[in-house]
Amino acid sequence: MLSALTSRRRFADLSEQEVLALAISSEEDDARIYRSYAQRLRDDYPATAAVFDGMATEEDGHRQSLIDLHRHRFGDTIPLIRREHVAGFYARRPVWLQQGLSLVTIRAEAAGMEKDAEAFYLRAAAATTDAGTRRLLGDLAAAEGGHQRAAEGLEAAHLAGTAREEEDLTARRQFILTWVQPGLAGLMDGSVSTLAPIFATAFATQNSWTTFLVGLAASVGAGISMGFTEAAHDDGVLSGRGSPWKRGLASGVMTMLGGLGHALPYLIPDFWTATALAIAVVFVELWAIAWIQNRFMETPFLRAALQVVLGGALVFAAGALIGGG
Repeated sequence: MLSALTSRRRFADLSEQEVLALAISSEEDDARIYRSYAQRLRDDYPATAAVFDGMATEEDGHRQSLIDLHRHRFGDTIPLIRREHVAGFYARRPVWLQQGLSLVTIRAEAAGMEKDAEAFYLRAAAATTDAGTRRLLGDLAAAEGGHQRAAEGLEAAHLAGTAREEEDLTARRQFILTWVQPGLAGLMDGSVSTLAPIFATAFATQNSWTTFLVGLAASVGAGISMGFTEAAHDDGVLSGRGSPWKRGLASGVMTMLGGLGHALPYLIPDFWTATALAIAVVFVELWAIAWIQNRFMETPFLRAALQVVLGGALVFAAGALIGGG
């Protein structure tokens, strides 16, 4: 690892030919990245896929122009030099290798690619004292700025009218199916189902520490159970709900948090203070569930509040009665 770092060249030590070769390899890499995005998006977001196809074609054209310039100035043999060979050169995070990237993330990464390249060439041009190198780096910066303007033009051509709205709606639907829906189910289960055992223990023992241990066990156990259930019962292929592990993670974590919300107050030694705070947390949790249902699931707020609060109140009453009896 150390030898790999020490063997990297400083950008300031590169010759004009090597800078040109670096630009050529960078353009080639970016074209491949754009094509990988296009391939990934083609089925669900055909308009955005067409944008990335056009951007890849633009990169091919710029690479060919750079090759022609290299052939004119330095001949046909292009030195082998890439981003990872140069210390301080901007790096591309390999996000295109990740599965399940959102449409928003991909668009943002593409915009960042062009901005990073342009900014780097401008900084490099300002730092050099050689007129020829400065001119070359300035040309490369202008080329990257041209890429960005070309991308905006391609986006306007392929995402006109309702195309962007339709794709954004599809992306929102996927986000809700993969993250919000299982997370909401987990939060509801964790917040409501743990009410009875926690408050039954509280009123039966009137001991904060015992109540906390029961709440912790119930919350963690319910989170593990809900997480594995969500991940195992649907692989997402036919339903289109997305990665089972993402859904399982959302469901499991939110279930655990829902239970821990009204278990953590029992870390307070005074039993009645802890109970009063736990009851207040329960009301906050239930109203939060109603808000999420209204915000993402388009359930009328009053209906959601009535369902959640009434259900939670009944479970709480059952736990209190059992514990108090």
